[in-house]
Amino acid sequence: MKQYFSLLFFFFYVILCAQTKLLSWNIENIGRSKSPAEIEFIATIVRDYDIIAIQEVVAGYGGSQAIARLADELNRKGSKWNYEISEPTTSSAYKTERYAFLWKTAKVKKIGNAWLEQKYHLQIDREPFYCTFESEGKQFTVVNFHAITKNKQPETEIKYFKFLPEEYPNLNLIFAGDFNCPQSHSVFNPLKKSGYLPSLVNQKTSLKRACKKGKCLASEYDNIFYNTYKINKKNSGSIHFYKTFRSLLEARKISDHIPIWLEFNVR
Repeated sequence: MKQYFSLLFFFFYVILCAQTKLLSWNIENIGRSKSPAEIEFIATIVRDYDIIAIQEVVAGYGGSQAIARLADELNRKGSKWNYEISEPTTSSAYKTERYAFLWKTAKVKKIGNAWLEQKYHLQIDREPFYCTFESEGKQFTVVNFHAITKNKQPETEIKYFKFLPEEYPNLNLIFAGDFNCPQSHSVFNPLKKSGYLPSLVNQKTSLKRACKKGKCLASEYDNIFYNTYKINKKNSGSIHFYKTFRSLLEARKISDHIPIWLEFNVR
């Protein structure tokens, strides 16, 4: 009987370890304006995840340094982390930015070089940033993306996402980021029909300027789309970090978006 329970414990331990926790967060203007205390707070929020996809890294001086500071802070919290920062997005006449990935080296391994989207870089204002990871011998590629704002019609660039699985037929793509567009929009229908589903439904992710009648979130913008034929979703959610602060004004010094996450394993 003791041996039976030992084997059962080992089985569930293997299942738990095989799961990967991906977090996506648009951290508004993460750069030199973020204080050491704010970087430490961000590290505390994300420390329990395996891969962090960050949008809105400042392209100029301070952006890359802020990610390095975040990685350093994470390394002080008990796990070894590595990171990758994109080159500045190239086609933006609106706002050039960088993307970043951070990952726990004991949980996942980065495969090859990360890259900014090339074929559709003229059609997509801030071209997405790809990075392939391996967990338990199985690979997946996270596509980190920050769309143009709602008043600039993000659907005009998101519509090209339906072509990306065909552009990368050998990759298991996971689309993560700030789409500035709700998952219910028809522009996502081609992706949904090909097997990609949003990890969150009816979850608002951007912060209002002030809470009104207890409601502090404004729009359903951030999401993670995964291929249901290749990914088993275990759980998903969002982190309402703003509740730690006395006001949204203080919380927005961290970001005007909340982080979202997907826990999964590869089929």
